[in-house]
Amino acid sequence: MMNEADLLKLDNQLCFALYSTSHALTKAYAPLLERLGLTYPQYLAMLVLWESDGVTVKALGERLRLDSGTLTPLLKRLEAAGLVRRERDKRDERQVRIHLSEAGAALRAGAGAVPHGIGCAMGLPLERIIALKTELEQLRAALERD
Repeated sequence: MMNEADLLKLDNQLCFALYSTSHALTKAYAPLLERLGLTYPQYLAMLVLWESDGVTVKALGERLRLDSGTLTPLLKRLEAAGLVRRERDKRDERQVRIHLSEAGAALRAGAGAVPHGIGCAMGLPLERIIALKTELEQLRAALERD
């Protein structure tokens, strides 16, 4: 049982364990993504686009949990790199859709090595990684219920 003083120690905070682990995980992704010419946030956006090419900016932001102030510069950099193009929706010009370019679609083949590389960096069996991901999703869902 922790006493009150122990509850306020940094190393006993779940939030810090998640925060520092997130930084370590992002750092582990860096060399794998460097080969693709992507940053971690760009990789996440590309994952969504490889699943659903032509999503709206709004849907992409919701999926990634990013606001437009963060998402817009990210998309501009992907567009400048020739990986995506932004187009007004022909049926609703208020909506902007993000489409993969030929180069963006082709990049998917090279990205296949990333999950394996991260799995190796974690040093955990696949079953444990899946269980950990599920636990984190449950935690996020509980926190978002407000």
